[in-house]
Amino acid sequence: MSYERSEPRVGPPRRDPRARLGQYWLLIRGDRPIGTLLLLWPTWWALWLAADGLPPWHLLAIFTAGVWLTRSAGCVINDYADRWLDPHVERTRNRPLATGAVSGREALALFAVLMLVAFGLVLLTNRLTVLLSVVGVVLAATYPYLKRYTWFPQVYLGVAFGWGIPMAFAAVQGTVPPLAWLLLLANILWATAYDTWYAMVDREDDIRAGSRSTAILFGDADLAAQAVLYLSMFGALLLVGQRAGLGAAYLAGLGVAAALVAWEFHIARHRAPAACFRAFLHNNWVGAAVFAGIAAALALRG
Repeated sequence: MSYERSEPRVGPPRRDPRARLGQYWLLIRGDRPIGTLLLLWPTWWALWLAADGLPPWHLLAIFTAGVWLTRSAGCVINDYADRWLDPHVERTRNRPLATGAVSGREALALFAVLMLVAFGLVLLTNRLTVLLSVVGVVLAATYPYLKRYTWFPQVYLGVAFGWGIPMAFAAVQGTVPPLAWLLLLANILWATAYDTWYAMVDREDDIRAGSRSTAILFGDADLAAQAVLYLSMFGALLLVGQRAGLGAAYLAGLGVAAALVAWEFHIARHRAPAACFRAFLHNNWVGAAVFAGIAAALALRG
């Protein structure tokens, strides 16, 4: 009598909840706070200017938490939109959606949850801020698709990352004055510049994959274009200081920020991808210097 050996039946593999949460954490870039900081600084610029000093604590908490939530949601929808591109780019091929560790459906569900929580926070403010937040949702959801159709996704990012500026003024003052739109313009120029550093890292991969960016558009004139963008940003910030009646402390903050930008050009002058990425990361300190100037000027005036 003979017997056939058979493998034991095994059901579908169980998912480790901790590993799953770890993949979600990577998806929202929880391990890389630079995006949150680049979104936080202009929001704080606006809150301090709108309040003429330290803003109300509840608004500071709402907008700070909202920055983290919307940036996290933006990362999720960005990776969902780029799931066709990321596997072909060296720097992004190990992202959870690119590897299949997280499904597209899961990503969309996570995006919806994050945006709903952020919207719940906005409901604690006023009607104008709530209406402006709807525009913010549209900006966050549509930005990732711009790189397929236009050379200027970095400009659109500047609008999306700066939309907290008019929202902050609306929450504090109940209106959005010209100063807020001037500050938004400064942020658009700044974000276009720092995200061009970021795009220069992936330029060769993006060209092969058929993606578009300002780094590809500028080509060999990229450093000159960067200089124009940063000079225009500082010009807009000088006008902000003039209109807001900020003094020497603000100018000192801008001076420090300008020195930091000069250092970025120094380290990225040969366009090496690693150096361009360092220049991108360095913009956190640029935003911090501008904020320090605003906060100091308002504190000394008050």
